[in-house]
Amino acid sequence: MSRGTRNRAGAPARGTAFAETMLGTVRLDGEDRTRPIRLDLTVRADRLLRLLGTTEARATGRIRVAGWADDPRAEGELEISPIARHRIGYRLEFSAGGRRLTLDGWKSVSALRPLASMTVLPYTLHEDGRRIGTGTLRFPLGTQLLPFLASFRFPRPANSAAFLAPRWRGEPGRTEVWYTTLTDPDSGSGLWLHHELTAPADGSEPYAHGWAAVFPKDGPVRHARFGPAEWTPGTSGFHAGGVEAGPGHLTGTAEGGALRWDLTEHPTDEPLFTFPRWSWRRPLLPAAQMLPAARAAYDGTFTHDGTTLTLTAAPGASARIYGHGNARRWAWLHADLGGGDVLEVVAAVSMRPGLRRLPPLVFLRLRRSGRTWPRRPERPAFGWAGAGRFRADLALPTWKVTGRSGLRRIRVEVTQPPDRTLALDYTDPDGRHATCRNSERADAHVLLERRWFGGWRTEAEWTLDGTAHAEVGTR
Repeated sequence: MSRGTRNRAGAPARGTAFAETMLGTVRLDGEDRTRPIRLDLTVRADRLLRLLGTTEARATGRIRVAGWADDPRAEGELEISPIARHRIGYRLEFSAGGRRLTLDGWKSVSALRPLASMTVLPYTLHEDGRRIGTGTLRFPLGTQLLPFLASFRFPRPANSAAFLAPRWRGEPGRTEVWYTTLTDPDSGSGLWLHHELTAPADGSEPYAHGWAAVFPKDGPVRHARFGPAEWTPGTSGFHAGGVEAGPGHLTGTAEGGALRWDLTEHPTDEPLFTFPRWSWRRPLLPAAQMLPAARAAYDGTFTHDGTTLTLTAAPGASARIYGHGNARRWAWLHADLGGGDVLEVVAAVSMRPGLRRLPPLVFLRLRRSGRTWPRRPERPAFGWAGAGRFRADLALPTWKVTGRSGLRRIRVEVTQPPDRTLALDYTDPDGRHATCRNSERADAHVLLERRWFGGWRTEAEWTLDGTAHAEVGTR
């Protein structure tokens, strides 16, 4: 790690994150009118902002042009240099009707006009290096200044690769999982890679196994298992039988090469602890789940039965599970909501005596504009002294989660169509069996509301059509 990313004590230096909204107009070449445009960005830098120097930052978000474009996966870079270079530069890529475009512009910072120069962004739209339009975006001080200032965070950078290291230390009766789910934006196919270490409860030799599955937009679900193979202890990730899930790279084959994959993983967000952070460090609960990076992008190839998918910046995520085995009943959702927002849900009924008769405990984490809600991961599962827990209805093909924390409440509805759902059997360390029904092309509707003066108003709403990743498991 470079000197610029550590403090004098040697600890990782803090970064900077904030959210920004700008409104304006764009005039496309060949049109005689302007169109309204809205830009919602989440900006992250690996260091504190250097007001006297230059700070490079990453940006993700949503660009909406009335009647022309609505891309929730816009991404690019900011060059923040208000004094050294007297500019704040923006370069963002987004899609409009299948065309890949670039928004390029900068705020020219002036000491004579500090307010206007810091809030007005002239820009040009390009396609393949050719200009196709111009416009101006403005930061609305009256409505966005307070949310903008409140959005600033100074997180300590976390190394997502560190969370890939195996947790198992030789105890019998344990299972450990590395899994990856993603969506190919070109074909609409969903992919699932599951890597598992099982240490039987009877003390017999541990073994490694797993499977790969592809959920085509048109056609039946295809899957194949690999292993069991001898477990090879290592310092990073899963390595067994020629299949690997390590930092930044996933590769392997199944069913004699009928399914093959070679993927590069690029984390694009901070870790997300679905369960309390302490439960990952100290395995006191029956199991715990977390994401080394809440969102990631994938490049590479996935081949099934002679058909090869070539992936470029495919959105998804990898996750980790460590515990004693599967729950009595469970449901899981990973939803990339676009614009840097992501939702992770785990609802489960424990196998432990005394807990198996309880309703499902819900662990829900919504990361929006760089902030995670509810603030404490225990809140949805346990409420306050048992009251106010989030609720889950785990029926299929549609299951639901609802709950309230503070001034916000949420409703999540997930649909797993039977023709897009794969049923697979699990064997726990104690030898008992469970069945999961997984869909990497599920539908989801998420409604987030906020209480205003005695009533509820919609704060945000998302609808995912075939891009949610979900699962329901039973015994």
